[in-house]
Amino acid sequence: MGINVESFHKLIRSAVSVGTSDIHIRTDERPCFRMRGDLVPVKTGEFSYKDVKDVAKIIIKDQGLHSQLDDLKELDGSYHIPKLCRIRYNLLRYQGKLGIILRIITLDIPTTDQLGLPEVINKISMAHSGLVLVTGATGSGKSSTLAAMINYINRNSACHILTLEDPIEFVHQPIKARITQREIGEDTADFSAALRSALRQDPDIILIGEMRDAETISIALKAAETGHLVFGTVHTTDALNTIGRLISMFPPEEQTAVRNRISDNIYATVSQRLLKTIDGKGRVAAQEIMITSPGIRDAINDPIKISEIYTYIEKNKRGQGTQSFDQCITDLYKEKKISLEEAKSNATSPDDFERNLMFSSENE
Repeated sequence: MGINVESFHKLIRSAVSVGTSDIHIRTDERPCFRMRGDLVPVKTGEFSYKDVKDVAKIIIKDQGLHSQLDDLKELDGSYHIPKLCRIRYNLLRYQGKLGIILRIITLDIPTTDQLGLPEVINKISMAHSGLVLVTGATGSGKSSTLAAMINYINRNSACHILTLEDPIEFVHQPIKARITQREIGEDTADFSAALRSALRQDPDIILIGEMRDAETISIALKAAETGHLVFGTVHTTDALNTIGRLISMFPPEEQTAVRNRISDNIYATVSQRLLKTIDGKGRVAAQEIMITSPGIRDAINDPIKISEIYTYIEKNKRGQGTQSFDQCITDLYKEKKISLEEAKSNATSPDDFERNLMFSSENE
């Protein structure tokens, strides 16, 4: 087939025009677009090993790596097409074949309104200090939610926002805020080095692309303890699992102290999944939102009480604007944004969801 810059950009333009989130390019297969959660093969020929290598040579900035493509096992990076989009890529090798997964990142920074996020997300964005974690599986929209939160701060606060990303995804332009975006590998050696320097760079807000290890978490907690607002992402499903994951990254003898530091400094967690809309034309975010209260701090501190977090999240819905996944899913169903089948299949307990739905309907 033969792939050059022009034909590659044509493929990307097609993907953007139909709202594709990811593109899968694999040896001896047709490319696939991920659209509304489903993988759809593109009407084109199969990509040979050479075709996939041609794509790799286009998107990999380091020319020295081009001659090493036959030996590369995996590689992360980013690629920019002016006036169209940015791309985050992962190159991988499987069964002797070469593949590339491309994540499409639009140039327009989303707003919380455009993403349909609740008003409490704006409140969380404007917190003065503490740790705010956006969590979810890969492809759940964490990056878009974080970008919208940073966008909200940028429009409403004259502050310094420092981001540490691998790679940079959404590129923010200063509005009210001064924004310093640093890419791991390009602008700094690694997250640990960047974080150690961050506290000397006069930030008000620090965004960490991913909380990957104990050192990163410890420095993030130190930043929160010294009065900064720290945003980060974790690949966990909900608040309870997020807290457990953070604690488990430390050795047993340090976990009690870390548990106390987390309870003192975590301000909020926002965990999300993307659900198919009722018209089948898009997806909507279902979010569990936890804002720390005295009861939640006590639950974090006591391993026996930790599961009580769910009770506080649901109880604080009217006062703080928090919500469990099931509360959010119920609202999305009542607003006719998702079908009953989609609601039941994503509820924590489908039977409890139906019972609660009947109970709430009787009281309306």
